[in-house]
Amino acid sequence: MTRLLVECTHVFQHPKVNSGIQRVVRNVVNQLPESVDGVECIPVVMLKGKLYRVLKLGALNIPFFDQLMMFGGRLGRLAHRFWQWHQQLDQRLTSRFARRVLYVAYRLTALTCFSLPLRAIEGINQYQLPKRCAPLQHQPGDQLVLLDSSWHTDFFPFAEQLKREGVGIVSVIYDLIPLTHPQFYDSRLVQVFNEWFDWITQTADGYVAISATVREQVREEVQRRLGPAKACELWFDYFHLGSELDLSEVSADVEPRLAQLFATPEPVFLMVSTIEPRKNHDYLLDAFERAWAAGSNARLCIAGRVGWKCDALLARIRNHPQLNQRLFMFNDLSDTSLEHAYTHASSLVFPSFVEGFGLPLVEAMQRGLPAMGSDIAVFREIGGEFMAYFDLAEPQSLADLVMGFERSGQFPATRDIADWRWIGWREASAQLAERTLRNLPDVPLVQERQHAHCP
Repeated sequence: MTRLLVECTHVFQHPKVNSGIQRVVRNVVNQLPESVDGVECIPVVMLKGKLYRVLKLGALNIPFFDQLMMFGGRLGRLAHRFWQWHQQLDQRLTSRFARRVLYVAYRLTALTCFSLPLRAIEGINQYQLPKRCAPLQHQPGDQLVLLDSSWHTDFFPFAEQLKREGVGIVSVIYDLIPLTHPQFYDSRLVQVFNEWFDWITQTADGYVAISATVREQVREEVQRRLGPAKACELWFDYFHLGSELDLSEVSADVEPRLAQLFATPEPVFLMVSTIEPRKNHDYLLDAFERAWAAGSNARLCIAGRVGWKCDALLARIRNHPQLNQRLFMFNDLSDTSLEHAYTHASSLVFPSFVEGFGLPLVEAMQRGLPAMGSDIAVFREIGGEFMAYFDLAEPQSLADLVMGFERSGQFPATRDIADWRWIGWREASAQLAERTLRNLPDVPLVQERQHAHCP
C-alpha cells in the first residue's frame, strides 16, 4: 500500500533557521494533509541509517535545548564562514609551504573551535529525539519525497537501500542555479550540488519542481545527463509555494527602527532576500542612486540575512551617504517585523538575476503590496500581468518605474493587485501530495482539487 513519506531531515535538525528552503519545508510539513484520497502522508526524517516519523518538527521550547540549538546554528554558520575565509586565503597564496601551513592551522582550528563543540551539541540534542520523532518501518510501495535540502546530508546510502527494498524516490527541486549560474556560489558548493544532482538523476523516479519554469530546466538537465531514452522513463511535475508568514505573532513587537522607518509618509521600496550575488543588490543601489540624483524622495529598505560573497556590497551599503536617511538595512527581522514591512511598504523590488520561484513575491502580493521585478521567466510565471518588470541591463528602467509611481501614485502594472489571488501553504502542501500521486503508475488517479491561483 502506498504512503507518502515527506522528508524534512535538515529542518528537523535546525528548526530555528528561517529562510529560503527551510521556510518552505516547515510550512509544507506543518500543513501536510493526513491523507490524500486514502493515501497516508507522513513527515519523516532519516537519522543515522534509520527512518523516523516526525512528531514535532519545531523545537520543544525547553530554554536550555533551544539556546543550545541556536548556539549550534550560529556556530555552524561561523564554521562555514571560516571555511570560506580559508578558501579565499588559500587561493591567494603561491607558496606550497605557506598553503600547507595554512591548511594545518585551518584543520586544527576547525577541529577545536567548531567540529568538537558541534558534535557535543549534537550529542546533547539527541536527548530530545524521543519527544520529537518515533521509529517508522518502511514498506514496499512507499514513496519517499525528498523535500528538504538533501545535497549536504549523509543519508544517500540509506535512501539507496530503501529504493532496493521497494520504496520510490521523489525529488523536490527548488532550482538548478548552482549548475546554470555557478559564478554566484563558492566552487565547493557548486561541486557538492553537481555531485548531488548526479546522484539524484541515478536514484529518483520522479521530480517535483517549485515552478513550471524549473520543471522544464530539470527535464532538460536530466535528459542531458541520462539521455532522452532513460529520461522518458521518469516523470516531471511542479507545485507552487504558499504565502503566509507562519511565525508572525500579533502580540510580538515590531523592530523599533523598522517601525520608525514607516512612521513617515515618504514611500518605502522593500527588498526581501538573503544578501548574496544573484539577488543583484548592486543593481538596486545603482537604480535608486539615479532616482535620488533626479530628486526622488523614495527610500530603499533592504531586509535579509547576510549570505556569501557580499563583502564589497556590505561595505558599499555601510559607507553609503544615504544610509539611515534614504537607505536602510535589516539583517535579522522576525516574521512579525517582516509582516509589518510588507503591510506598510509602497512596493516590493526584486532584481534577481535568476530564481526558482521568488517567495517574497507571493508573500508581498498576497498582502496587497505590488511588486517590481526583473524580467525573467519565473517572475512572469508567478506575477503575470500583476507585476511591473524592469530591464536588468539598465538600472535606469527601475529608476523610471520608481519615480513614475512616486509621481502618479498609479502602479505601472497591467492589472490591479486587488484582483490578485494565490494559494496558501495548506493548498501548496496538498498540491505537492496530489501532483506526486497523479504520476505514480500503481496508484489510482488522484482528482486534484481546485486551488486559488494567479489568474
